[in-house]
Amino acid sequence: MLIERTEYLNKLIAFKDKQLIKVVTGIRRCGKSTLLSIYQDWLRSQGILDEEIIAINFEDMDYEELTDYKALYAYLKGRLVKDKMTYIFLDEIQHVENFPKVIDSLYIKSNADIYITGSNAYMLSGEIATLISGRYVQIEMLPLSFKEYVESTGSMNDRGIKYTEYLENSSFPYTLELKGQPEEIRDYLEGIYNSIVVKDIVSRKKITDVMMLKSVLRFVFDNVGNPLSSKKIADTLSSNGRKSDTRTVEKYLEALMESYVIYQAKRYNIKGKQYLKTLEKYYVVDIGLRYMLLGSGSYDAGHVLENVVYLELLRRGYDVYVGKIDSFEVDFVAKNSKGTVYYQVALTVRDEKTLERELRPLMAIRDHYPKFILTLDDDPEAQYDGIRRINARDWLLGLIV
Repeated sequence: MLIERTEYLNKLIAFKDKQLIKVVTGIRRCGKSTLLSIYQDWLRSQGILDEEIIAINFEDMDYEELTDYKALYAYLKGRLVKDKMTYIFLDEIQHVENFPKVIDSLYIKSNADIYITGSNAYMLSGEIATLISGRYVQIEMLPLSFKEYVESTGSMNDRGIKYTEYLENSSFPYTLELKGQPEEIRDYLEGIYNSIVVKDIVSRKKITDVMMLKSVLRFVFDNVGNPLSSKKIADTLSSNGRKSDTRTVEKYLEALMESYVIYQAKRYNIKGKQYLKTLEKYYVVDIGLRYMLLGSGSYDAGHVLENVVYLELLRRGYDVYVGKIDSFEVDFVAKNSKGTVYYQVALTVRDEKTLERELRPLMAIRDHYPKFILTLDDDPEAQYDGIRRINARDWLLGLIV
């Protein structure tokens, strides 16, 4: 099943022929290679010839000799079409040592339009980012949104059932091909998990204590949406018999974030307009991956909904923080160039005391930016002093703006 990922495709189209390196990043198997393939088909539909398109996937053994950067550059340079734009696609480029030298040399040529993908943020860190600084645009890709999942599986009806399916069956695109077969989906997700932990993180970071890395990952997965510190994680693991220290935990958290398995939401003081350095929250890239690792007994529906909302805000182009206002917490402060939006997330607010608890932090905010409470209650939209309570599934589907 081919899912077009229209929003990401439109971003690539918008940057076509611009003198910028297009960098598509995201967790393994989130659809980066498929996106490039769809975009190449679009180019052909616009009259671009096959000889003007060069596509290499460095996870394909056929191209292993090109993982030497000098050989790669010679190959690409030899295939540039004279007096025409050549579209170059380099998939999982992190397998090429010194790849920025190749990219930088191609960038200065007027007839090369460059697109690269990678499965870890390390490829854009340190010296690499410095070398291509100001010359690239990053498109951060996530697995399927709830809207994409629903559109790919048919009707918009039975949204409650679809939401449960979306969580249990995973948001990784290929799981749609497995048609809800739990064992096959589990095996597939285990493969992704092992590839990331063993191939990406252990080998790249030269980690010797793999069990400790897995323990940190399990702890974060089990505490989605809870305030955490590396000290708290280290202390808890140590008290459970896995002696750990803060520095090691920080190293592992960084590696997990670089591989896009987990995302960190920092805290923000709304009144003081300051970013806080303690007790961040972490969210997982895919709830199905969490179920695979922890079992279905780890449901925790409220924090799971919070996780889904967090990822959707990232998809919509926001920088997302956990808000602090006086002694209250706002689940999400979402910021972009247009301004700020505040969100509280709750399974239900039908109980009056619960509603009051969710409203209190938003009412303490004195600015005039939009404020929402997202719930799974199938009730008509309501407003409380300008704060809108809306259905989370409808919001995820884009039916409510």
